[in-house]
Amino acid sequence: MDFKQIKEIISAACTKYGVEEYEVTYSVGENISAETLKDEISAFSSGESASVSFRCIVNGHMGYASTSYFDADEIEDLVIRASDNARAIENDDVVVIFKGSESYGTPTAPAPEAIDAAELKNKALELQKKTYAADSSVVDGTQSIAISFRDEIYMYNSHGLELSNKVGMTGCYVEAVVNKDGESRNNFEFAESIHGEKFDELPAKAVNGALEKIGATEIPTGKYNVVIDGSQMRSILSAFSPSFSAKNAILGMSLLAGKEGEKIASDIVNITDDAMREGCPVQTPFDEEGVATYKKSVVENGVLKTLLYDLTTAIKTGKQTTANGRRGGNIAPYNFAINAGEDTLEGLFAKAGDGIYVTGVKGLHAGANAITGDFSVESEGFLIKDGKKAGPIKSFTVAGNFFALLKSIDSLSNEVKWGIPGGFTVFGAPDVLVKDMSVAGK
Repeated sequence: MDFKQIKEIISAACTKYGVEEYEVTYSVGENISAETLKDEISAFSSGESASVSFRCIVNGHMGYASTSYFDADEIEDLVIRASDNARAIENDDVVVIFKGSESYGTPTAPAPEAIDAAELKNKALELQKKTYAADSSVVDGTQSIAISFRDEIYMYNSHGLELSNKVGMTGCYVEAVVNKDGESRNNFEFAESIHGEKFDELPAKAVNGALEKIGATEIPTGKYNVVIDGSQMRSILSAFSPSFSAKNAILGMSLLAGKEGEKIASDIVNITDDAMREGCPVQTPFDEEGVATYKKSVVENGVLKTLLYDLTTAIKTGKQTTANGRRGGNIAPYNFAINAGEDTLEGLFAKAGDGIYVTGVKGLHAGANAITGDFSVESEGFLIKDGKKAGPIKSFTVAGNFFALLKSIDSLSNEVKWGIPGGFTVFGAPDVLVKDMSVAGK
């Protein structure tokens, strides 16, 4: 059953049951992954998925229903179930089926690449072979994974708005495990391709990262100048990103409530959200309410310019939607990042003088409270001595408060390190220098 048939069934059912305002979204996707262990494929999955989501306004309330079963009766039943759901809602939120934006951007990401299962398996095995060949210290437990996904999204509503988008990406992971001088260490690396330079460099990058950790020592408790690697800073930003949701602010679950227009970070901190970021393989010109997306400054020179809004929270607060609406009344960012600064990583080390370079944190989401901003996480990294990266260190805990951390950022590196897309959400951050940060060691 294609989207044209689905629209026809939905339209007829809405006429039959007296539903005047509605929206239907059809998603279809393909996911393939191949995982290795030792010198063979240890896990493989390949599958296609499809779903229809329907929402409608009945008696001033929004009702939702969805299905992955494509039968005419089941599609018609979506209208009945969503209508019943709407009648059961008792809140007073103003709800909207969006009529459409004046214009929509055009994604610049390449068309999704068609990858077959055999090629993906071969790429995973090639990665594994190159990882073992990178150094004699590589031992079993090392894993290589290749992935590919493609998604198509179609949206139509009773106002005549019709939108579509196709996205996809390939990628690969390597977790290298090494054993040297009786000590085992591991390191994880990712590349957004299964071809080209990034793919070829991935095994050595993963292995060298693991070898760097051999011989790690412990440090005493104290206050240190701390350089946080961009890959870890983006994880911290991810953990506290719910604080930027206007819905959470309304519900009293964010300390940023009522702070728009106020200083919340250091003067050099700028945070943007951009669903159409150049270079991102997963771009979308519209949010899941049909609103045209755009690049927005969330924090500008330390000042909170806006929280992230969907249509309902925008109406409730007298604001404009920021096109961050997701299905089910959720709000989420897209390419959400702290912008780069002017220093190199080596420049941050020089400014730190003596301190710590944090390259890994464990259990961040368990050790972070998104409402209060407090966090305490076990970390690993390297010493900084005389402005240079020195020997590896382990088993220390970095503790603080996210909102205080934003205000304490002293310097930023000139490169944003982006993470792995999770749906349409990707986080990024440069390396940051924070002075006099509390660290618990031995």
